[in-house]
Amino acid sequence: MQTTIRSATGFSGVGLHSNRPTRVMLRPAPAGHGIRFRRTDLADADADAEVAARWDSVVPSELCTVIANAGGVSVSTIEHLMAALAGTGVHNVLAEIDGPELPILDGSAAPFVRGILAAGVAGLGVPLRAIRVRAPVEVRQGEAFARLDPAEGIEIDFRIEFGDRAIGRQHKRLDLANGAFLHELADSRTFCRMIDIEAMRARGLARGGSLDNAVVVDGDRVLNPGGLRRPDEPVRHKMLDALGDLALAGAPVIGRYTGYRAGHALTARLLSALFADPASHEVAVCDSDLGRRLPGLCPPHPAGYAPGA
Repeated sequence: MQTTIRSATGFSGVGLHSNRPTRVMLRPAPAGHGIRFRRTDLADADADAEVAARWDSVVPSELCTVIANAGGVSVSTIEHLMAALAGTGVHNVLAEIDGPELPILDGSAAPFVRGILAAGVAGLGVPLRAIRVRAPVEVRQGEAFARLDPAEGIEIDFRIEFGDRAIGRQHKRLDLANGAFLHELADSRTFCRMIDIEAMRARGLARGGSLDNAVVVDGDRVLNPGGLRRPDEPVRHKMLDALGDLALAGAPVIGRYTGYRAGHALTARLLSALFADPASHEVAVCDSDLGRRLPGLCPPHPAGYAPGA
């Protein structure tokens, strides 16, 4: 069944790239609404201030996911919130935000997850539809690629390779059924290399980044005082990002996502390729059997539940 949150919940912080203070408030929404963002810093009650979180709203960007409507109103760095909503099985929410970029919080999806679980997840009594992958779809850019294959549930298989020994080569595969996202991926933080920070800031990016909201590596060293939360935290975060970007399909994608050095842009292209080929997928109504294989449909957790525990 489709779901929403039981009560409103809010999050405040700075934007990773803009360094602008911002607040986002999640509000319950009816069945069929999907995930939509409303820019409250623009004209009140103006439909042009709303942006649907969908694959066909994605605009090209560097290092984060940005969506925009036909009027040019945009919202950026939405991937961690989208992953938290997908990972907790929430399908309908209105996200009111007072600026162009979501707060980065601690660089993971865990603060969003805690807020969503504290607000509660409510069933709406309306069947949930999913996108079932029926044939392989793949996009490439140089050596990097992203691919969707048929599978019985939602799976992510990701490989990364970095010259920095603090990251190196990492690989993880995970079936996201029944709360796996909350335990395995939600607390994994975004990361970058020290050598890239100056170049990013010269392009107007990462101005709000710090050791409080990102893992920074320099060769064989992790510069954060607490180190990594897990030895393979970087690849887990890439999987988190992939789930958030796949949520822009507008429905759960039943299939196996395989990524090699993939990022936001490749996943956006992958969804475009999927929907451009009617033979590659079908719409399936989620019965109880399929529902058990989706993220979020696990026993409810108390408000103090800690992702990663």
